[in-house]
Amino acid sequence: MQTDGAAKVALVTGGSRGIGAGIVRSLHAAGCMVFFTYVAARGPAEELARELDAERVHCARVDLADSDALPAVVEGCTARFGRLDVLVNNAGIFAENPFDGASYDGWRAGWAKTFAVNLFGVADLSWLALRAMRGNAADAYGTRGRIITITSRAGQRGELTFADYGASKAAAGNLTKSIARGCARDGIVAFSVAPGFILTEMAAESISRDGDTIRAEIPGGRIGGPDDVAGIVTFLASGAADYATGTTIDVNGASYVHWTACTGRRALDGVH
Repeated sequence: MQTDGAAKVALVTGGSRGIGAGIVRSLHAAGCMVFFTYVAARGPAEELARELDAERVHCARVDLADSDALPAVVEGCTARFGRLDVLVNNAGIFAENPFDGASYDGWRAGWAKTFAVNLFGVADLSWLALRAMRGNAADAYGTRGRIITITSRAGQRGELTFADYGASKAAAGNLTKSIARGCARDGIVAFSVAPGFILTEMAAESISRDGDTIRAEIPGGRIGGPDDVAGIVTFLASGAADYATGTTIDVNGASYVHWTACTGRRALDGVH
């Protein structure tokens, strides 16, 4: 994966484990230089960078909720690798926050914390990345930059016990559409990738508790793994799908297939 004969540079948030680590591995295997972030998992992050290639993969600690720290992330990436071609907004947080919880303060804190990372951090880092990407020369596809945001099935169907998470992911998906429409003139494209349950540490507790129910929702009966998401992200980063800018790719084993809003008989006839 190259730009003007040089390897593309990707910035991946939350790349130390789970889906993020799968994305880092996949982009690296495709020939990218990868700068990825972590929050607490310093050991796994540094081990992953060493394992892959310390010259082509670098990690740095950042909390996406700390807006003042985000400029240094983009600056660190461009200082190390010379440019930024692809931003993958992968980092996110999740916690149960039910409607019937006992604490109003806890309810409000959950929403504030979740949106600080899953939406405001994504929006701020995307804005900073756009500034770097606008200075790039257009590649063979006529594109200067790509922003890929990991959203969620939860952002499309609504959720029973973690509405704040679903709402944050829905907003991030809408942000993707706005970037695609608002930044097309700059040669920048944007996509969302919306996984269902994926076998990661973040989802481990829910899968352990409700695994049979989760599998029953999936026609194939298999809960996906990080590679099921990473391969799609790498494809989008390649440029081969640039004309699909603004779209969301669902990765949920057909556990949720959202309806296309059309009117009248034309929808039933498959004419949209």
